[in-house]
Amino acid sequence: MTSTKKATMTFTDGTPSVEFPIYEGTVGPDVIDIRKLYGQTGKFTFDPGFMSTAACDSKITYIDGDKGELLYRGYPIEQLATNCDYLETCYLLLNGELPNRAQQKDFEYRVTHHTMVHEQMTRFFQGFRRDAHPMAVLVGCVGALSAFYHDSLDINNAEHRHISAIRLIAKMPTLVAMAYKYTVGQPFMYPRNDLSYSGNLMRMMFGTPCEEYKVNEVLERALDRILILHADHEQNASTSTVRLAGSSGANPFACIAAGIATLWGPAHGGANEACLQMLDEIQRNGGVEKIGDFIAKVKDKNSGVKLMGFGHRVYKNYDPRAKLMRETCYEVLGELGLHDDPLFKLSMKLEQIALEDDYFVSRKLYPNVDFYSGIVQKALGIPTSMFTCIFALARTVGWIAQWNEMISDPEQKIGRPRQLFVGATRRDVKAIDLR
Repeated sequence: MTSTKKATMTFTDGTPSVEFPIYEGTVGPDVIDIRKLYGQTGKFTFDPGFMSTAACDSKITYIDGDKGELLYRGYPIEQLATNCDYLETCYLLLNGELPNRAQQKDFEYRVTHHTMVHEQMTRFFQGFRRDAHPMAVLVGCVGALSAFYHDSLDINNAEHRHISAIRLIAKMPTLVAMAYKYTVGQPFMYPRNDLSYSGNLMRMMFGTPCEEYKVNEVLERALDRILILHADHEQNASTSTVRLAGSSGANPFACIAAGIATLWGPAHGGANEACLQMLDEIQRNGGVEKIGDFIAKVKDKNSGVKLMGFGHRVYKNYDPRAKLMRETCYEVLGELGLHDDPLFKLSMKLEQIALEDDYFVSRKLYPNVDFYSGIVQKALGIPTSMFTCIFALARTVGWIAQWNEMISDPEQKIGRPRQLFVGATRRDVKAIDLR
């Protein structure tokens, strides 16, 4: 990268002023290249949470939180979710362009014919308790995939990286469905090559050997949209984890397992699970009739009660994914005749309050994608404990695309964040009788 723009940093402690180059992205804020700061001044920057630090350059996903804009490779999420399916979106994130018909057919064939997992993988599940959280199972099983695919672990080989990407995208629905089946004590269902990506997942989760499972097209489309909307989201905590793990040279299966572990956190991928738990709690405490009491507690800073599924760390306007998920939510509720279900009536009332109450409107606490996707998944029959697994499945392609971009970057180095040390200075160990 080259730059003619400069930033000058001055100091009040006698350190000479230094200049740093400023780089412009195609969109978004400029960045100041401070890589030589420590070498020239002996100082680090301090940025907890990396809120003002760009750790990489990327061509994959762009978010404008003020405008409420999300672009995958330049394409608005609204257009992709309306005009494309999940595998087309996967191809786009991996390759930079949407596939033509021939490319789409070839990509779908490759993914479809890699969906089975090694039969020995079924034995892994027997080592877990039946009541283990499915995310614990998923972290272990995805990491273990590297033990089965030694033929594609050379991260410096572009073909190996591509094969690993196909395998991960293809096998995640199978592993997610197996994790679910194990918790409910039902037999695993093998994938079917004649079904779509989302249809296959639904059959593996909800079908049984007892009878043929028919995929409902409305519900299939809803699940596919959930996957598209969660496919990537720039340099979030789990994506940054995947990049950091990958910078060490770790294999892709280990890196994705690290991303899954990070996604498991309630502040990240567990948000839609937390949202449904909140709705369940409101329902237990009186439901719609008592929703005013809950809202009063939310407004009381001393109550400790939080409104889950509203507002977003990045989007300071309406989450563009939420509008799309809202449409899908109403389609699914209509298809299943659930508009009168107490829990869904409660969620719709909460949505109405958040969109009309000045307290929430003034703070831009709009319903986010987690609010609606949690309701949709609940309607589809997906248990709350599986929500984050579905999120991990969707995000796998984004993690792989980001990991592959990092590996291909000639400026890539092993990640090594610095610190502001505030502990004890050097001291000597005393004999134990003198301590």
